[in-house]
Amino acid sequence: MDSKQAYIALNLLPNTGPARVRRLLQHFGRAETILSAGAKDLREVRGIGKETAGTIVNWRNLIDLQAELDKIQSRAINVITPEDDNYPSLLREIYDPPIALYVWGHLEKSDSEAISIVGSRQATHYGKQTARKFGFQLAHAGLCVISGLARGIDSAAHEGALASGGRTIAVIGSGLGKLYPPENQALAEKISENGAVISEFPVDFPPQKHSFPQRNRIVAGWARGTVVIEAGARSGALITAGQASDSNRDVYAVPGQIDRPTSQGTNRLIQQGAKLVMDARDVIEEMPNKFADPGKNPEICTSRAELLTNSEKIIYAALGGDQAHIDEVANQVNMRVPEVSATLLKLEIKQLVKQLPGNYFVKLV
Repeated sequence: MDSKQAYIALNLLPNTGPARVRRLLQHFGRAETILSAGAKDLREVRGIGKETAGTIVNWRNLIDLQAELDKIQSRAINVITPEDDNYPSLLREIYDPPIALYVWGHLEKSDSEAISIVGSRQATHYGKQTARKFGFQLAHAGLCVISGLARGIDSAAHEGALASGGRTIAVIGSGLGKLYPPENQALAEKISENGAVISEFPVDFPPQKHSFPQRNRIVAGWARGTVVIEAGARSGALITAGQASDSNRDVYAVPGQIDRPTSQGTNRLIQQGAKLVMDARDVIEEMPNKFADPGKNPEICTSRAELLTNSEKIIYAALGGDQAHIDEVANQVNMRVPEVSATLLKLEIKQLVKQLPGNYFVKLV
């Protein structure tokens, strides 16, 4: 058994968990040594009682490691562990770093410069558009956008990052073989082509109530800061913001209308000290190292004077003088709706068009 297989085995064991494994690694040094240790030696580690020690000693009878390895291979999944160089550096610093990360796609060194975007699943039109803009602008500036692939704000943030051609990573609360929500399969495939879909759970682990808060600590811990866009008073996004704060990460919040339920959590975060942000530039100015000097920031795509691409020129011209539905525009220019949607988002960020309710668009200039 090699080191990676040992980490996968530890990750499969019930009631062991990342925090206990971290203490075991500090004591034994290597994952393989943990699996070969006796019960007496295991119980010498703080937090490892009789039950957990028995689970580890009897691991061969409790899990089917080979079956899991076969699933990983058949799906072309890459598994990274704390021993790998491309394990996210900031994740090593949290209290309970993941034992293993299942990767669909690929990771790059630049992914360590990341901002997470989270928010309500029941997002408003305003919230989704704001998430797309932040996702687009942050990714366009060279930051990796981290989110959870959930409905609402998460999906919009991923879509914005993809539209910019930048990097985005989705951390899900189920195994890669049980992707949730299922309607985001197409979005997940796009993310895997220009980033990665990540899970710490075994391939066929189903979505469970407890797995999403557990997932959120990765979303918060991977990034240098977390932007909250729309969150109710009891939103899971607030859990992520709390985990970011506990991990000494920056927390940002986009203000919303005081009479909207989806603004209660974000406005309260601002009241409690989160930085109010209205543009991705507000976030980038807080970034260390190469993003610390606003004069060195990669240009955020907001200028009307910026040259348009051919597809942007075609779609901009197709809008004419009246509002038009996205399906009408797609038919007129003979392009697929997703491509038109991505291009319209770029035009909107350049302040050349505005989206109206119902997927209608209108020129601004």
